[in-house]
Amino acid sequence: MDLQLANKVFIVTGGSSGIGAATSKSLASEGAIVVIAGRDTKLNHEWVDHIVKLGGKASDVTVELADPQACKEVIDFAINKYGRIDGIVNNAGLNDGVGLESGSPDKFVQSLKINLVHYYNMVHFALPHLKITKGAIVNISSKTAETGQGNTSGYASSKGGINALTREWAAELAPYGIRVNCVVPSEVWTPLYEWWISQQKNPEEKLKGIVSKIPFEKRFTKPEEIADMVVFLLSPRSGHTTAQLVHVDGGYVHLDRALT
Repeated sequence: MDLQLANKVFIVTGGSSGIGAATSKSLASEGAIVVIAGRDTKLNHEWVDHIVKLGGKASDVTVELADPQACKEVIDFAINKYGRIDGIVNNAGLNDGVGLESGSPDKFVQSLKINLVHYYNMVHFALPHLKITKGAIVNISSKTAETGQGNTSGYASSKGGINALTREWAAELAPYGIRVNCVVPSEVWTPLYEWWISQQKNPEEKLKGIVSKIPFEKRFTKPEEIADMVVFLLSPRSGHTTAQLVHVDGGYVHLDRALT
């Protein structure tokens, strides 16, 4: 299936690691041009080089997305280099463990900046360009917005906000022909997740316990499986799909616990 993405320009925040890296690579494999935005210069450069060696087109900009001006810089970079923006993938974030007891009011606000506010800022600055291309937006959320997790008030509320903004933006931007959707992962095996597992008292036991609760095939979701859904939602092939929260999670959130 041709997803009709050749030479279209997409910005992927956090696009050099985990779900973001898989999304950047998947977009490039469809002939799209990818702009990776993130804070790690070395990681950004390495992933761009990897994509280019595979025959794709990509570039990167190093920014701290919690700074609103940095979000504008990403948009300006894409426009100055490529002259257009066809879509935004809001992906960057961190489950930072800012809970009621473990956190503080200041830490909670900072968590919102890291995990939610830049989603708004990116789209705010990109909007004039997305109107021209009738582009698409895909937000990456988390099952924590729906299931809770404990000890992560900042992250969970940010992801809940992302779900709400997806529907709000879909309503606001429909007159411009801009579609907005959200992909909701649950348990995805990424470098960050692997690090988190390694910090547990009994990593192997913890891992087995998590996997046992994933209904479909009793395995983690692959970053590439998230990425492929994101790319489809960005493409004209999903041309009448908007305001959707799409769960790519092996049935983790919605299937009966009796299955596990």
